[in-house]
Amino acid sequence: MPEGPSIVILKELVQPYKGKKVTEVTGNSKLPIGRAAGKKVTDFKSWGKHFLICFDDFTFRIHFLLFGSYLINEEKNTTPRLSLKFRQGTLNFYSCSLKILDEDPDTLYDWSADIMSDNWNPEAALEKLIARPEALVCDAVLNQDIFAGAGNIIKNEVLYRTRIHPLSTIGALPSNKLKELIHEVRNYSFDFLEWKKAYVLKKHWLVHTKQICPRCQIPLIREYLGKTNRRTFYCANCQVLYPVA
Repeated sequence: MPEGPSIVILKELVQPYKGKKVTEVTGNSKLPIGRAAGKKVTDFKSWGKHFLICFDDFTFRIHFLLFGSYLINEEKNTTPRLSLKFRQGTLNFYSCSLKILDEDPDTLYDWSADIMSDNWNPEAALEKLIARPEALVCDAVLNQDIFAGAGNIIKNEVLYRTRIHPLSTIGALPSNKLKELIHEVRNYSFDFLEWKKAYVLKKHWLVHTKQICPRCQIPLIREYLGKTNRRTFYCANCQVLYPVA
């Protein structure tokens, strides 16, 4: 599943089509996607893991789920969910969730919750975390209302960076640790973006999909944890399990 930084890369790649008119629309979506034919793309936006293709009076919202993908000026030997053709190029989206938004995205999305946004608000994130004292930190990092764009890679790497055990509860974390967690979610996301653009992201993983803790040189634990039941890699030695007060 693409995480926030990967959606930002897509947004940057498609900028040449901003302001361009869609000449043809095809795809296997049952939604009335044909309404985009003949219309100009007014903007491309990203919010968390959502990719938005904006027109004057509606927006295509794309979520890539677990196995979604896209191709620019290329195509697969399978029918795309949505294909937008322009005079000089094509955008194809496969195996994704597509929704049409008739409302202005600015009225639907809290941009301050997007970890990649210029409008990111760490104070608001702190308030949301404090309001969820019983939440496990491994679930909280994946909560898109708090950290829109954070996925499993970011979760595993950030908890390792901050030395926080994934089964710690938010209410048990000291104030300085909560602030460190918030800072590192955004900080790591921009590292992710830089490494992804340079095609070296996996080389920088410290624990995600790894077997040995680089700090302690002992085996990492791999478990499916939390209400999200996502694959989690952590070190039981250097990542502190904060007890409930």
